[in-house]
Amino acid sequence: MNRFLLLGLVIFPAAASLFAAQPPARPNIVLMMADDQGWGETGYNGHPHVKTPVLDEMSRTALRLDRFYAASPVCSPTRASVMTGRHANRSGAFAPNYSTRPEEIMLPRILKAAGYRTGHFGKWHVGAVKKESPVNPGRMGFDEYLSHDNFFEIDPPLSRNGETPQIIKGESSEIVANEATRFVRQVHGENKPFFVVLWFGSPHDPYSGLPGDLALYDQVPKPAMRARFAEITAMDRAIGSFRKTLRELGVAGNTLLWYNSDNGIPIADENDSFNGGWRGRKGSVYEGGLRVPAIIEWPAVINRSRISSVPAVTSDIFATVLDLLQLKSPDPKRPIDGISLRSLIVDGTMKERPSPIGFWKYPGAGERNNGRWIDVELARGTTPTTRNPAIDFLNFKHPVAKTKDFGGEAAWTDNRYKLVAGEGRRGGARAELYDLSADPKEERDIAAQHPDIVKTMRAQLENWQRSVERSLSGADY
Repeated sequence: MNRFLLLGLVIFPAAASLFAAQPPARPNIVLMMADDQGWGETGYNGHPHVKTPVLDEMSRTALRLDRFYAASPVCSPTRASVMTGRHANRSGAFAPNYSTRPEEIMLPRILKAAGYRTGHFGKWHVGAVKKESPVNPGRMGFDEYLSHDNFFEIDPPLSRNGETPQIIKGESSEIVANEATRFVRQVHGENKPFFVVLWFGSPHDPYSGLPGDLALYDQVPKPAMRARFAEITAMDRAIGSFRKTLRELGVAGNTLLWYNSDNGIPIADENDSFNGGWRGRKGSVYEGGLRVPAIIEWPAVINRSRISSVPAVTSDIFATVLDLLQLKSPDPKRPIDGISLRSLIVDGTMKERPSPIGFWKYPGAGERNNGRWIDVELARGTTPTTRNPAIDFLNFKHPVAKTKDFGGEAAWTDNRYKLVAGEGRRGGARAELYDLSADPKEERDIAAQHPDIVKTMRAQLENWQRSVERSLSGADY
């Protein structure tokens, strides 16, 4: 493994003293995430219908990340990456309705130990939220939570601190944003910094919207799309309401608010919902499955509008927050995959990413014979969705780490090139190479013209996969 990649995987980036600008001490941290919102489903990215006035305003005044990726093209793994800074395959959270492992070190645990009050509101989906679950938000470091195992709609069933779920009447984004607002007001009265994770259930299907929001999209032919867009608008409004509270309390300036989605758009036809023309969609390791909207707002530090095309990923959130707060993981030798974006956020000096980003859809079908990592009764969820009365969160033991023939589908991207590798549709291995600077829509496979680049990137990818396999076997715990 080359030196720069090893550093990116194993240790946190350079200390704060390397940077000229110094952010305020102990800023509040708010992480917001949409559920299934595509890169193009904002007004500022050119959607012909969707109305997102709050996100549009933020895009004009804050730091807009135009090449920001979800660590996975599906939800549960991406959420695990935010909390741990690690690709979710390291902890066996391969796909939706897979859990992380209780041995993982999550961001709220570290911030709580540093004096922050920590709250989670909305979608969890990295394990069951019930009190008995070893991976509920409370066990993983949150002081308080009002959460759901997965996605939720209008009048959602939510569990407060692991208790039996209760139906809460109202629009779902408004409900969880109001809970986050209540928590912030409470913590402000205690004169403590807060760490809030506000993960919306929108716009995940099935779609539903309030009459006033639906009326905004009367010109959209398909009822389902009208309801989807209505959900996005309601979520945008809830973000605005929360931000208004920050201003009223006088804490907006020193609050870092990071907004993004958890994976690419699930819509196949761009005639239904615009996504910038990116190739692929949710579930795909092409840009359409991975590239998502992202904005960082921190008025005390980001005091002018900026747009960045530096590749960044949800795994970076963990390392970035720790670096900004000058905190360390309790196990600094444990491999992480994200890097600190401090120099991008604080002074804008990061112009290129120092190490590539890896994506890997793990071939987990064969894992079921290895036994459960978490007992099935503890892993079963309690908050129903329209599809499941109770989710059986999966996580299987992996006693032997693979060293080759990794299987599945993977991608490896640096500042310019992207390698897509894995099992071909008709069997056998495949390797595609795209020059994202000249061909961001991934229309021209140039692997045959650049075998040397393919060879180098494949070797880097496989070295990373060996590291992931070692973690998956439990070697980090």
